[in-house]
Amino acid sequence: MLDLVEGVMDNDMTLSQALQGVREEVPFMLGIPDEYGVLVEAEAAAQIAEAAGLTAGSPFGPTLGNALARIEQRPVEEQKHLVGVAARRYAVTAPPCPRPAPAVPSPRPAPGRSR
Repeated sequence: MLDLVEGVMDNDMTLSQALQGVREEVPFMLGIPDEYGVLVEAEAAAQIAEAAGLTAGSPFGPTLGNALARIEQRPVEEQKHLVGVAARRYAVTAPPCPRPAPAVPSPRPAPGRSR
């Protein structure tokens, strides 16, 4: 999501506008229910706040809202830079996606034995 936010900010959108716009597209892109888009948005906002050196707190608490308000006071180019920093940092620290275990063939009977 952070890469998408950074991309739409090329259109001189503020951080809040970009987060909201991308939040509406993320459920479709990730194949998740629409109501989970706000959770993805909150995680992205927390990553951006931390990239700015601010405390994020709870995803739905006032601390994160205050951090975003402080970031919104900065020039759009600086906001976009913070999104890029957050995206690169998240890419390094994000847990890897779980991969399905390879299929294990059924054991075959030992040679010379019958069932």
